[in-house]
Amino acid sequence: MRKTVAILGPGSVGGTFAVHFVNADYRTLCVAPEATVRLMAFGGISLESNGSPPLVVRPEMVERLTVPVDLLIVTVRPDQLDDALARVEPDAVAEGVVLPLLDGLDHMDVIRARFPGRVAAGALWRFDAYRVGRLQIVQPTPLALVTMASSELPPDDVERASRLLQGAGIDVEIEEDEQRVLWRRLVRMAVLAPATTLTQRTVGELRTDHEWRPRLEQAVVEACTVADAEGVHLMPSAQWTRITEMDPDATTSVARDARNGHRAAEIDAITGALLRVAERHGVACPVLSELSARTAYF
Repeated sequence: MRKTVAILGPGSVGGTFAVHFVNADYRTLCVAPEATVRLMAFGGISLESNGSPPLVVRPEMVERLTVPVDLLIVTVRPDQLDDALARVEPDAVAEGVVLPLLDGLDHMDVIRARFPGRVAAGALWRFDAYRVGRLQIVQPTPLALVTMASSELPPDDVERASRLLQGAGIDVEIEEDEQRVLWRRLVRMAVLAPATTLTQRTVGELRTDHEWRPRLEQAVVEACTVADAEGVHLMPSAQWTRITEMDPDATTSVARDARNGHRAAEIDAITGALLRVAERHGVACPVLSELSARTAYF
């Protein structure tokens, strides 16, 4: 039987995934507001991947998701999450898996309240994509690695969702600890998102700058200390090594949004979420607090 997947929020990440799902011959539905539905229904989604000629696909575009799906991937901005979730009927995922690929922590409770018992934690790695037009996406990296875990789904359901992703060429690692899946990405993004946004410099430029490098290293230590207080043990040296291994030209979606004149609302969902946990545990984070406060003006 043909599998059905849905993308809630077909932006640069969701749109890229939609193209690969269509290519894998899954029934693919993109859920979006009316204006986006009309635009993409007419023009489709164009993806230029790894320098190859653009590939244009036309997934099914809907304003509300009512049909049953095997997998729902959530890729909306944090400030759009509530409105987006209201576009999905809970019965549509009653036997499927809901996989958010959002940075931060707070989104998990919001999504679980809408789809109780059907949600897995997810994180996205080795991936970059950005828009060069309303319908055009460039993906300069190979297709993503997704790590996922769920404290509430049966293992068979998580495995089935994994196979769907793998069938579209996406690498998957299933882990046992939801919190580790979320925090391992958060401790890096809580540092890099505000730093790249404030400076409009790449990761490579920041980590070789004699002023910014020690600030970033200290911020990583702060982030790992908060994770440790929350019961997730991450070594700052290992997390810094991962940052040094990143493509030197890499940046963050938050920095790109700020460069294009959009408010950096995601900083509160990322760095702000970590700082709220820090406050609860009484952990001081002077560098991260400064970075977060300065991005409030973007």
